Amino acid sequence: MSDREGSRGTTVAVVYNPVRVDVPRVRAAVEARAADIGDIDLIWLETTPDDGGQGQVRQALERGAELVLAAGGDGTVRAVAEALRNQEATLGILPGGTGNLLARNIGLPYSSIEEACGVAFAGVTRRIDIGVATAERADGERTEHAFLVMAGMGIDARMIATARPELKKRLGWVAYVESAFRALPRSKKVRVRFGIDDERERTAHVSTILFANCGTLPGNLELIPDSEVDDGLLDIAVLQPATVFGWLAIWRKITWENRVLRKSALGRRIIRFTNRAGRTQLSYLRGRAVTVRLDAPEPFEIDGDGFGDVVGLDLTVDPQGLRVRVPR
Repeated sequence: MSDREGSRGTTVAVVYNPVRVDVPRVRAAVEARAADIGDIDLIWLETTPDDGGQGQVRQALERGAELVLAAGGDGTVRAVAEALRNQEATLGILPGGTGNLLARNIGLPYSSIEEACGVAFAGVTRRIDIGVATAERADGERTEHAFLVMAGMGIDARMIATARPELKKRLGWVAYVESAFRALPRSKKVRVRFGIDDERERTAHVSTILFANCGTLPGNLELIPDSEVDDGLLDIAVLQPATVFGWLAIWRKITWENRVLRKSALGRRIIRFTNRAGRTQLSYLRGRAVTVRLDAPEPFEIDGDGFGDVVGLDLTVDPQGLRVRVPR
């Protein structure tokens, strides 16, 4: 669902992470676009180590902001979006992170602040879903977190936890590939018990289980090709490779089958009649709510950021709970 909105005569807040973006460049781009439109009241709010954006958004809303720009990485975008959940204000994204996950999935420019700024001020407002994960810790504490792209546990969470900061700064998302190669030899299966909607509980030994609002990763990898950001559903990807050859089969699936073969009728026929055994190594499920329980604490990640160890998760989706600017 989309609607068109102009920005003239509005209050626009910019919530920016000074570590992740070139602040003078962001200021220049935003102020130039605001001057072109005219009658724009700008509010600048800087994130801090103690508050990644939620408190700043609350300040912005109290001051009447109708458009809130998140300038930073995926963590900043997620924090701003969480505070804008079910609000009338709209999110604009000025990407400056390693993965820029949501920007990739909704077609936003992520390599040019100036182009992204143009979309934020003059794009179309689209309503998208927002995921909600309630994490249960070993001591019984429960905390709620929003997510825009995906949450997960297993090797992906360990990969994120062990990614080297200096490589992330120099190489961007490729740093996660290096971390994955280091994690794979030591990876172990995790026993999970999970239920989808009202279905009976399942048990599986997985390398990774992901819960997605949308499914495209850096490098144009189509991890979950049928995932839609506004369908009111969570897509679940269960990765269960038995050997290194199983990982190679999964890699082939997301780089060849999902990206290329699925685009044509002939390609889909080829998929149906080949690699049947490989389907058990990467399975897709779908539902509106998911519960997960673990035998022991495991690392947990949301939108590319680690959130500590958990023993359980309750995940739901808030349908069209977020307004975000996208290209016309």
